Amino acid sequence: MKTARVHSIAVAFALAFSFVLSTLLAPSAAVAKPGFDAASFKKPSKSELKKTLSPLQYEVTQEEGTEAPFKNVHLHNKEAGIYVDVVSGEPLFSSLEKFDSGTGWPSFWRPLEKENVVEKIDVTLGASRTEVRSRYGDSHLGHVFDDGPKPTGLRYCINSASLRFVPVASLKAEGYGQYVSLFEKKTDVAPALKEAKALFSGGCFWSVESAFDGAPGVMTAISGFTGGKKPNPTYEEVSTGRTGHYEAVEVTYDPRKTSYEKLLDLYWRNINPTDSGGQFFDRGQEYQPVVWYGSETEKKQAEASKASLAASGRFRKPIVVDMRPAGAFYPAEKVHQDYARTNSGAYKSYREGSGRDAYFKSVWGTGAAKH
Repeated sequence: MKTARVHSIAVAFALAFSFVLSTLLAPSAAVAKPGFDAASFKKPSKSELKKTLSPLQYEVTQEEGTEAPFKNVHLHNKEAGIYVDVVSGEPLFSSLEKFDSGTGWPSFWRPLEKENVVEKIDVTLGASRTEVRSRYGDSHLGHVFDDGPKPTGLRYCINSASLRFVPVASLKAEGYGQYVSLFEKKTDVAPALKEAKALFSGGCFWSVESAFDGAPGVMTAISGFTGGKKPNPTYEEVSTGRTGHYEAVEVTYDPRKTSYEKLLDLYWRNINPTDSGGQFFDRGQEYQPVVWYGSETEKKQAEASKASLAASGRFRKPIVVDMRPAGAFYPAEKVHQDYARTNSGAYKSYREGSGRDAYFKSVWGTGAAKH
C-alpha cells in the first residue's frame, strides 16, 4: 500500500510539472500580438524613426514629402487586407475600399477607422487642400479630395510610404483579428472611375482640340461653346461676341490612364497663359483662355497648377487665365469637329499664320507642343 501511495504521488507530481512546463514553453504565436494600443503607444523620437524607417518613409511621414506617382509599392496591390500607419501601426484603410483613381497613388473612398484619420488644411502649394494625417503617429498620409466614387464621393490619395500592408492571413497573428470578419462577407466596393470630363478654353477650339486629341488617356475631344446664356448657339452667333459664350473643348478621359493634373499640364503648353484678350491673332472675349472646373477638387488642382506655372520662371508677365465653374457645354457644328485632320491644309495655314508654334518653341524649347 505504501509503495502504491508513493507511486500515485509521483505520478501526480509529474503531471503537474508537465502542465507547468508546457505552459511556460508554449510557442509565443499562441498569444496574439497587440496590433495597436492607443493607451500604450508613444511616438518614437526622430533619431529612432530615422533608424527604423527608410529614407523615403521618413521624408513622407515626418517631412510631409510626396512619393513619385505610379512607382510606389501599394499602388497595384490587389491582395485583401488592411493598411496601417508605418510608424504607429494604427489601422487606417482597407483593401475593400481601395480603388484605381488613375492618379498614381493608392486611393480609398473611405477610411477603415475614421477617427484615426485626421484632416488639416494645407496651403503649401499656394492653394488650400485638405491634408490627412494619422491620429496617434501624426504621420503625413496624403490628401483627401471630393472627386471620388459613390457612396462617399471622396478620394483619399495616400502615399504608399506612409502605409504598411497586413494581409488577411496575418491579421490575427499581428493583433488585428477584429477585422477578419470584414473579409468573410460581401462588401459593396466602389468601382474604379472609367470616365471623367474636363473643359478648357484656349482660343480657337481647332487648336485646343488638336492638342488633346490622341493624348494618352484621352477618349474624345469635342469642340464647342460654353459660358453664355443662349442654348445651342451657332459658330456665327458666337463669333459676333454678343452671346457671352467662349470657344471651348470638352475632354473625356480615362482616370485610370491619365489625370486632371496631366491634362492641365498639356493645356498650359498649348496656350499663351499671359494673354487675357484672346489667343494669338484670335481676339475677343470668345477666345479668352479659361479653365472651367467641375468640382471644388478640380478648382484646387487648377489653382495649384496655375501657381506652379507662375513659379516656374518661364513667363515674364503674370498668368492671367481665369478659373470658372463649368456650366452647360454645347458642341459646335460637325464641320468644326476634328478640323485639324479633316481640313488639314486650311488648318496648317491657319496655325502657321497664328504664330502659335513659334511662341510655344520660344517658351518651352524642345518640350513645346507638336501638331
